Amino acid sequence: MKWLVLLWLVAFSECIVKIPLRQVKTMRKTLSGKNTLNNFLKEHTYSLSQISSRGSNLTIHPLRNIMDMLYVGNITIGTPPQEFQVVFDTGSSDLWVPSVFCQSLACATKVMFIHLYSSTFRHTQKVFNIKYNTGRMKGLLVYDTVRIGDLVSTDQPFCISLAEVGFDGIPFDGVLGLNYPNMSFSGAIPIFDNLKNEGAISEPVFAFYLSKDKREGSVVMFGGVDHRYYKGELNWVPLIQAGGWTVHVDRISMKRKIIACSGGCEALVDTGTALIKGPRRLVNNIQKLIGTTPRGSKHYVSCSVVNTLPSIIFTINGINYPVPARAYILKDSESHCYTAFKENTVRTSRETWILGDVFLRLYFSVFDRGNDRIGLARAV
Repeated sequence: MKWLVLLWLVAFSECIVKIPLRQVKTMRKTLSGKNTLNNFLKEHTYSLSQISSRGSNLTIHPLRNIMDMLYVGNITIGTPPQEFQVVFDTGSSDLWVPSVFCQSLACATKVMFIHLYSSTFRHTQKVFNIKYNTGRMKGLLVYDTVRIGDLVSTDQPFCISLAEVGFDGIPFDGVLGLNYPNMSFSGAIPIFDNLKNEGAISEPVFAFYLSKDKREGSVVMFGGVDHRYYKGELNWVPLIQAGGWTVHVDRISMKRKIIACSGGCEALVDTGTALIKGPRRLVNNIQKLIGTTPRGSKHYVSCSVVNTLPSIIFTINGINYPVPARAYILKDSESHCYTAFKENTVRTSRETWILGDVFLRLYFSVFDRGNDRIGLARAV
Protein backbone atom coordinates (compact mmCIF):
# COMPACT_ATOMS: atom_id res chain seq x y z
CA MET A 1 0.00 0.00 0.00
CA LYS A 2 1.26 3.47 -0.85
CA TRP A 3 0.65 6.45 1.34
CA LEU A 4 0.61 10.15 0.51
CA VAL A 5 3.57 12.09 1.81
CA LEU A 6 2.59 15.50 3.15
CA LEU A 7 5.32 18.11 3.29
CA TRP A 8 5.27 21.49 4.96
CA LEU A 9 7.94 24.16 4.51
CA VAL A 10 7.80 26.26 7.65
CA ALA A 11 8.93 29.85 7.96
CA PHE A 12 11.21 31.40 10.60
CA SER A 13 14.22 30.75 8.32
CA GLU A 14 13.99 27.04 9.14
CA CYS A 15 13.37 24.32 6.63
CA ILE A 16 11.40 21.78 8.62
CA VAL A 17 10.07 18.87 6.64
CA LYS A 18 7.21 16.97 8.27
CA ILE A 19 5.90 13.74 6.90
CA PRO A 20 2.96 12.44 8.94
CA LEU A 21 3.44 9.08 10.58
CA ARG A 22 0.70 6.65 11.29
CA GLN A 23 0.36 3.40 13.10
CA VAL A 24 -1.32 0.60 11.22
CA LYS A 25 -2.58 -2.75 12.37
CA THR A 26 -0.64 -5.97 12.45
CA MET A 27 -0.56 -7.96 9.23
CA ARG A 28 -3.41 -10.11 10.48
CA LYS A 29 -5.50 -7.04 11.21
CA THR A 30 -4.45 -5.41 7.97
CA LEU A 31 -5.97 -8.29 6.05
CA SER A 32 -9.30 -7.75 7.78
CA GLY A 33 -9.58 -4.00 7.55
CA LYS A 34 -8.38 -0.86 5.82
CA ASN A 35 -6.70 2.02 7.66
CA THR A 36 -6.85 5.67 6.65
CA LEU A 37 -3.98 8.16 6.66
CA ASN A 38 -4.34 10.92 9.26
CA ASN A 39 -2.62 14.28 9.00
CA PHE A 40 -0.16 15.24 11.68
CA LEU A 41 -0.12 18.55 13.59
CA LYS A 42 -0.27 21.37 11.02
CA GLU A 43 1.46 24.12 12.96
CA HIS A 44 4.85 25.75 13.30
CA THR A 45 7.73 23.93 14.97
CA TYR A 46 11.01 25.10 16.36
CA SER A 47 14.27 23.57 17.52
CA LEU A 48 16.18 23.37 20.78
CA SER A 49 18.83 26.07 20.73
CA GLN A 50 21.52 23.92 22.28
CA ILE A 51 21.39 21.24 19.59
CA SER A 52 19.84 22.92 16.59
CA SER A 53 20.11 26.12 14.62
CA ARG A 54 18.35 28.02 11.89
CA GLY A 55 18.32 26.27 8.56
CA SER A 56 18.00 22.85 10.17
CA ASN A 57 16.07 20.07 8.50
CA LEU A 58 13.53 17.95 10.34
CA THR A 59 12.04 14.82 8.81
CA ILE A 60 8.95 12.83 9.82
CA HIS A 61 7.70 9.62 8.23
CA PRO A 62 4.43 7.73 7.59
CA LEU A 63 4.62 4.48 9.52
CA ARG A 64 2.94 1.15 9.63
CA ASN A 65 2.48 -0.56 12.97
CA ILE A 66 3.75 -4.12 13.25
CA MET A 67 2.72 -5.98 16.41
CA ASP A 68 0.99 -2.69 17.35
CA MET A 69 4.34 -1.02 18.06
CA LEU A 70 6.84 -1.10 15.22
CA TYR A 71 6.99 1.97 13.00
CA VAL A 72 8.11 2.29 9.40
CA GLY A 73 8.06 5.21 6.97
CA ASN A 74 8.43 6.39 3.39
CA ILE A 75 11.65 7.06 1.51
CA THR A 76 12.38 7.25 -2.20
CA ILE A 77 15.35 5.90 -4.13
CA GLY A 78 16.50 6.61 -7.68
CA THR A 79 15.80 9.07 -10.49
CA PRO A 80 12.86 9.25 -11.01
CA PRO A 81 12.11 8.30 -7.40
CA GLN A 82 10.80 4.86 -6.42
CA GLU A 83 9.02 4.79 -3.06
CA PHE A 84 9.58 2.26 -0.25
CA GLN A 85 8.33 1.63 3.28
CA VAL A 86 11.30 1.11 5.61
CA VAL A 87 11.92 0.63 9.33
CA PHE A 88 13.87 3.55 10.81
CA ASP A 89 16.10 1.39 12.98
CA THR A 90 18.54 2.62 15.63
CA GLY A 91 19.63 -0.98 16.16
CA SER A 92 21.36 -1.33 12.78
CA SER A 93 23.33 0.80 10.32
CA ASP A 94 22.58 -0.44 6.80
CA LEU A 95 19.93 0.77 4.38
CA TRP A 96 18.43 -1.93 2.18
CA VAL A 97 15.35 -2.57 0.06
CA PRO A 98 14.21 -5.54 -2.03
CA SER A 99 15.33 -5.79 -5.65
CA VAL A 100 14.11 -7.49 -8.80
CA PHE A 101 17.00 -9.92 -8.32
CA CYS A 102 15.46 -11.30 -5.12
CA GLN A 103 13.91 -14.74 -5.60
CA SER A 104 12.79 -15.22 -1.98
CA LEU A 105 9.11 -15.56 -1.19
CA ALA A 106 9.45 -12.62 1.20
CA CYS A 107 10.19 -10.30 -1.72
CA ALA A 108 7.16 -11.32 -3.76
CA THR A 109 4.72 -9.16 -1.81
CA LYS A 110 7.00 -6.13 -1.47
CA VAL A 111 7.92 -3.16 -3.60
CA MET A 112 11.14 -4.06 -5.40
CA PHE A 113 13.77 -1.60 -6.59
CA ILE A 114 14.14 -1.65 -10.37
CA HIS A 115 17.64 -0.41 -11.06
CA LEU A 116 17.08 -0.07 -14.82
CA TYR A 117 14.51 2.65 -14.15
CA SER A 118 17.00 4.93 -12.39
CA SER A 119 19.40 7.15 -14.30
CA THR A 120 21.51 7.76 -11.17
CA PHE A 121 22.01 4.10 -10.24
CA ARG A 122 25.55 2.75 -9.81
CA HIS A 123 26.38 -0.86 -8.95
CA THR A 124 29.30 -2.70 -7.36
CA GLN A 125 30.29 -6.36 -7.10
CA LYS A 126 30.23 -6.45 -3.30
CA VAL A 127 27.89 -9.11 -1.88
CA PHE A 128 27.39 -9.53 1.88
CA ASN A 129 24.95 -10.74 4.55
CA ILE A 130 23.08 -8.83 7.27
CA LYS A 131 21.81 -10.70 10.32
CA TYR A 132 18.97 -9.53 12.56
CA ASN A 133 17.30 -11.10 15.59
CA THR A 134 14.36 -12.18 13.46
CA GLY A 135 15.91 -12.80 10.05
CA ARG A 136 18.72 -12.24 7.62
CA MET A 137 19.31 -10.69 4.23
CA LYS A 138 21.86 -11.33 1.46
CA GLY A 139 22.48 -8.16 -0.47
CA LEU A 140 24.47 -6.34 -3.14
CA LEU A 141 26.04 -2.95 -2.41
CA VAL A 142 24.90 -0.25 -4.86
CA TYR A 143 24.66 3.56 -5.07
CA ASP A 144 21.82 5.93 -5.92
CA THR A 145 20.01 9.07 -4.78
CA VAL A 146 17.98 8.57 -1.58
CA ARG A 147 15.39 11.03 -0.30
CA ILE A 148 13.80 11.32 3.13
CA GLY A 149 11.22 14.01 2.59
CA ASP A 150 13.21 17.05 1.43
CA LEU A 151 16.52 15.62 2.64
CA VAL A 152 18.55 14.31 -0.28
CA SER A 153 21.64 12.09 -0.17
CA THR A 154 23.21 11.78 -3.61
CA ASP A 155 25.28 8.76 -4.57
CA GLN A 156 24.23 7.10 -1.31
CA PRO A 157 25.54 3.56 -0.75
CA PHE A 158 22.79 1.10 0.13
CA CYS A 159 21.93 -2.53 -0.40
CA ILE A 160 19.48 -4.32 -2.67
CA SER A 161 18.41 -7.71 -1.40
CA LEU A 162 19.21 -10.86 -3.34
CA ALA A 163 17.61 -13.16 -0.74
CA GLU A 164 15.59 -12.61 2.45
CA VAL A 165 14.88 -15.07 5.26
CA GLY A 166 12.49 -14.40 8.14
CA PHE A 167 10.69 -11.42 6.59
CA ASP A 168 7.75 -13.27 5.03
CA GLY A 169 4.39 -11.56 5.51
CA ILE A 170 5.90 -8.49 7.21
CA PRO A 171 4.38 -5.27 5.86
CA PHE A 172 7.51 -3.25 5.18
CA ASP A 173 9.96 -3.29 2.31
CA GLY A 174 13.33 -2.72 3.93
CA VAL A 175 15.34 -1.16 6.74
CA LEU A 176 17.01 2.23 7.16
CA GLY A 177 19.70 1.87 9.81
CA LEU A 178 20.48 4.81 12.11
CA ASN A 179 23.21 3.26 14.22
CA TYR A 180 26.89 4.19 14.05
CA PRO A 181 28.98 3.45 10.90
CA ASN A 182 31.05 0.78 12.69
CA MET A 183 27.88 -1.34 13.04
CA SER A 184 27.42 -1.61 9.26
CA PHE A 185 27.61 -5.13 7.80
CA SER A 186 28.24 -3.73 4.33
CA GLY A 187 30.86 -1.20 5.39
CA ALA A 188 28.81 1.51 3.67
CA ILE A 189 28.47 5.03 5.06
CA PRO A 190 24.99 5.26 6.68
CA ILE A 191 22.61 7.80 5.21
CA PHE A 192 22.57 9.91 8.38
CA ASP A 193 26.35 10.30 8.18
CA ASN A 194 26.15 11.27 4.53
CA LEU A 195 23.46 13.87 5.24
CA LYS A 196 25.60 15.23 8.08
CA ASN A 197 28.78 15.29 5.99
CA GLU A 198 27.01 16.97 3.07
CA GLY A 199 25.62 19.71 5.32
CA ALA A 200 22.00 18.70 4.71
CA ILE A 201 21.36 18.85 8.46
CA SER A 202 22.76 21.51 10.75
CA GLU A 203 23.36 19.33 13.82
CA PRO A 204 24.24 15.60 14.12
CA VAL A 205 20.98 14.85 15.93
CA PHE A 206 17.81 12.89 15.20
CA ALA A 207 14.82 12.18 17.43
CA PHE A 208 11.72 9.98 17.62
CA TYR A 209 8.20 10.65 18.79
CA LEU A 210 6.21 7.42 18.59
CA SER A 211 2.57 8.27 19.09
CA LYS A 212 0.36 6.32 21.45
CA ASP A 213 -2.72 7.48 19.58
CA LYS A 214 -3.37 6.12 16.10
CA ARG A 215 -5.19 9.35 15.29
CA GLU A 216 -1.98 11.34 15.71
CA GLY A 217 1.25 11.18 13.73
CA SER A 218 4.53 9.74 14.92
CA VAL A 219 7.67 11.47 13.74
CA VAL A 220 11.37 11.03 13.21
CA MET A 221 13.15 14.38 13.06
CA PHE A 222 16.62 15.15 11.78
CA GLY A 223 18.88 18.09 12.71
CA GLY A 224 16.85 19.44 15.63
CA VAL A 225 14.22 18.79 18.26
CA ASP A 226 10.68 20.10 18.59
CA HIS A 227 9.74 21.02 22.17
CA ARG A 228 6.07 20.26 21.64
CA TYR A 229 6.61 16.51 21.52
CA TYR A 230 7.70 16.09 25.14
CA LYS A 231 7.06 17.35 28.67
CA GLY A 232 9.64 18.71 31.08
CA GLU A 233 13.36 18.58 30.44
CA LEU A 234 15.40 16.18 28.37
CA ASN A 235 17.49 13.90 30.57
CA TRP A 236 20.78 13.16 28.84
CA VAL A 237 22.27 9.68 29.15
CA PRO A 238 25.87 9.06 28.02
CA LEU A 239 26.48 6.04 25.83
CA ILE A 240 28.49 3.19 27.31
CA GLN A 241 30.86 3.83 24.44
CA ALA A 242 30.74 5.72 21.16
CA GLY A 243 29.74 3.42 18.35
CA GLY A 244 26.34 2.12 19.43
CA TRP A 245 23.11 3.36 21.04
CA THR A 246 23.65 1.38 24.24
CA VAL A 247 23.32 2.96 27.69
CA HIS A 248 23.92 1.84 31.28
CA VAL A 249 20.84 0.94 33.30
CA ASP A 250 21.15 1.20 37.10
CA ARG A 251 18.37 -1.27 37.94
CA ILE A 252 14.92 -2.58 37.00
CA SER A 253 12.39 -2.60 39.83
CA MET A 254 8.77 -3.27 40.74
CA LYS A 255 7.09 -2.20 43.98
CA ARG A 256 10.44 -0.80 45.20
CA LYS A 257 12.10 -4.20 44.80
CA ILE A 258 14.84 -4.87 42.26
CA ILE A 259 13.65 -7.57 39.86
CA ALA A 260 16.47 -7.41 37.29
CA CYS A 261 19.70 -5.58 36.55
CA SER A 262 20.66 -5.76 40.22
CA GLY A 263 24.29 -4.85 39.63
CA GLY A 264 23.67 -2.58 36.68
CA CYS A 265 23.30 -3.71 33.07
CA GLU A 266 23.24 -2.51 29.47
CA ALA A 267 20.30 -1.56 27.28
CA LEU A 268 20.14 -0.90 23.56
CA VAL A 269 17.63 1.86 22.76
CA ASP A 270 16.16 0.33 19.63
CA THR A 271 13.40 1.83 17.48
CA GLY A 272 13.47 -1.29 15.31
CA THR A 273 12.34 -3.60 18.12
CA ALA A 274 8.68 -3.75 19.12
CA LEU A 275 8.97 -5.15 22.64
CA ILE A 276 11.20 -4.98 25.71
CA LYS A 277 13.69 -7.85 25.61
CA GLY A 278 16.04 -9.26 28.20
CA PRO A 279 17.80 -12.43 29.39
CA ARG A 280 15.52 -15.47 29.54
CA ARG A 281 15.81 -16.12 33.28
CA LEU A 282 15.05 -12.52 34.22
CA VAL A 283 12.21 -12.17 31.72
CA ASN A 284 10.65 -15.40 33.02
CA ASN A 285 10.88 -14.01 36.55
CA ILE A 286 9.04 -10.86 35.46
CA GLN A 287 6.36 -12.98 33.81
CA LYS A 288 5.85 -14.84 37.10
CA LEU A 289 5.61 -11.61 39.07
CA ILE A 290 2.96 -10.36 36.66
CA GLY A 291 1.12 -13.68 36.87
CA THR A 292 1.10 -14.64 33.22
CA THR A 293 0.32 -17.94 31.54
CA PRO A 294 2.53 -19.02 28.62
CA ARG A 295 0.77 -19.87 25.39
CA GLY A 296 2.88 -20.30 22.27
CA SER A 297 5.44 -17.53 22.02
CA LYS A 298 3.46 -15.13 24.24
CA HIS A 299 2.68 -14.86 27.95
CA TYR A 300 -0.99 -14.01 28.59
CA VAL A 301 -2.77 -12.38 31.49
CA SER A 302 -6.42 -11.55 32.17
CA CYS A 303 -7.27 -8.14 30.72
CA SER A 304 -9.30 -7.42 33.87
CA VAL A 305 -6.15 -7.13 36.02
CA VAL A 306 -4.31 -4.58 33.90
CA ASN A 307 -5.38 -1.67 36.10
CA THR A 308 -4.13 -3.45 39.22
CA LEU A 309 -0.68 -4.44 37.97
CA PRO A 310 2.29 -2.32 39.14
CA SER A 311 4.60 -0.29 36.96
CA ILE A 312 8.01 -1.68 36.07
CA ILE A 313 10.64 0.99 36.57
CA PHE A 314 13.86 1.32 34.57
CA THR A 315 16.35 3.53 36.42
CA ILE A 316 18.76 5.07 33.92
CA ASN A 317 21.50 7.50 34.91
CA GLY A 318 19.73 8.07 38.24
CA ILE A 319 16.34 8.88 36.68
CA ASN A 320 13.30 6.58 37.01
CA TYR A 321 11.42 5.72 33.83
CA PRO A 322 8.20 3.91 34.81
CA VAL A 323 6.55 1.58 32.30
CA PRO A 324 2.94 1.17 33.51
CA ALA A 325 0.89 -1.96 32.91
CA ARG A 326 -1.22 -0.19 30.30
CA ALA A 327 1.98 0.09 28.26
CA TYR A 328 3.52 -3.35 28.85
CA ILE A 329 0.25 -5.27 28.50
CA LEU A 330 -0.78 -5.57 24.84
CA LYS A 331 -3.72 -7.08 23.00
CA ASP A 332 -3.53 -9.63 20.20
CA SER A 333 -5.87 -9.77 17.21
CA GLU A 334 -8.49 -11.53 19.34
CA SER A 335 -8.28 -8.90 22.13
CA HIS A 336 -6.48 -11.26 24.51
CA CYS A 337 -3.91 -9.56 26.74
CA TYR A 338 -0.22 -10.52 26.78
CA THR A 339 2.96 -8.94 28.10
CA ALA A 340 5.50 -6.97 26.10
CA PHE A 341 8.48 -8.68 27.76
CA LYS A 342 10.32 -11.24 25.69
CA GLU A 343 13.58 -13.15 25.75
CA ASN A 344 16.53 -11.52 24.03
CA THR A 345 17.89 -14.30 21.83
CA VAL A 346 21.24 -12.57 21.31
CA ARG A 347 23.66 -14.10 23.78
CA THR A 348 26.14 -11.75 25.45
CA SER A 349 28.57 -12.04 28.34
CA ARG A 350 26.79 -9.18 30.13
CA GLU A 351 23.17 -8.67 31.14
CA THR A 352 21.74 -6.86 28.14
CA TRP A 353 18.24 -5.50 27.54
CA ILE A 354 16.59 -3.99 24.48
CA LEU A 355 14.28 -1.04 25.04
CA GLY A 356 11.96 -1.12 22.04
CA ASP A 357 8.84 0.76 21.04
CA VAL A 358 6.88 -0.22 24.18
CA PHE A 359 9.34 1.96 26.10
CA LEU A 360 9.83 4.59 23.40
CA ARG A 361 6.14 5.32 23.00
CA LEU A 362 6.27 6.61 26.58
CA TYR A 363 9.53 8.54 26.22
CA PHE A 364 10.53 10.94 23.48
CA SER A 365 14.08 10.03 22.46
CA VAL A 366 16.90 12.15 21.05
CA PHE A 367 19.96 10.48 19.52
CA ASP A 368 22.88 12.90 19.68
CA ARG A 369 25.80 11.71 17.57
CA GLY A 370 27.77 14.88 18.25
CA ASN A 371 27.97 14.18 21.98
CA ASP A 372 27.48 10.37 22.02
CA ARG A 373 24.40 10.52 24.21
CA ILE A 374 20.65 9.86 24.24
CA GLY A 375 18.07 12.30 25.58
CA LEU A 376 14.85 11.00 27.15
CA ALA A 377 11.76 12.90 28.24
CA ARG A 378 8.12 12.09 28.86
CA ALA A 379 6.32 12.08 25.51
CA VAL A 380 3.20 14.22 25.18
